[in-house]
Amino acid sequence: MLIDGVFSGGGLKGFALVGALQALEEKGYQFKRVAGTSAGAILAGFVAAGYTGKEIKELLDELDMLTLLDARKTILPIPFMKWINLYWRLGLYQGKALENWFLEKLAAKGVYTFSDLEPGVLKLVASDLTNGKMIVLPDDLEKYGVSPGSFPIARALRMSCSIPYFFEPVRLKIGSGDTIVVDGGVLSNFPMWIFDNGSILKERPVVGLKLSVSSEEKPGHQINNGLQLFEALFSTMKNAHDERYISRKLEKNVIFIPVEDYSATQFDLSEKMKADLLEKGHSRTVQFLKTW
Repeated sequence: MLIDGVFSGGGLKGFALVGALQALEEKGYQFKRVAGTSAGAILAGFVAAGYTGKEIKELLDELDMLTLLDARKTILPIPFMKWINLYWRLGLYQGKALENWFLEKLAAKGVYTFSDLEPGVLKLVASDLTNGKMIVLPDDLEKYGVSPGSFPIARALRMSCSIPYFFEPVRLKIGSGDTIVVDGGVLSNFPMWIFDNGSILKERPVVGLKLSVSSEEKPGHQINNGLQLFEALFSTMKNAHDERYISRKLEKNVIFIPVEDYSATQFDLSEKMKADLLEKGHSRTVQFLKTW
């Protein structure tokens, strides 16, 4: 059965998305169109390129995640220098190793730019901080004077998952200036709205994979200090729009995968933690499909 899929962000928690994808494939579901933010964008990009859930798991098994953390070399090898780089470069890690890995794996399927895919099958969300707006790739690239078809998907994936302060943002050259683009999760971490054209009738069911519990299950924020206030503020900002949308229309089509006990930036995940995340995504999806 053909369906459309929307995948949420969540950094390294995204291993759970792969387990969910495998469960859907085991039941005979195939994706016609896919969309996502951050970790969800990576899954969407690989699915659109023709990878199966099993193949994506194999790619992740082969990958040493720590090789993606490409800090810039400094003249003085002292810990303080990385914070100087953060101030001027806007991120602890360059993100080039991550983009090169995307490029290599997509090339293995003969996919380089959006023109290598059918029109409309892949949509990725990023955040334009310079102009304060959301970007849907490749749809919005023309507004920046960029040809959508010629734009590298590996670069689009890096844009969507450039976690602020962690990875350096992508700079789009527009005229004589730069546009700073970061992780799409800043503005829409779960773009379930992306295939909604306002029509009641849909070509296919849209299934969402969301790396969190449902709004009813979610506990409130504990705010006892400044750090907790910042975390609550950021979480509310990035999730409020998406949660209002799905609570109105599509919650029955969303697979909620609770992964709150894991870190989005824990690149040294143990094999057991990876397996646990895969199993959590798989089991939650199997349960969902029993009544969907």
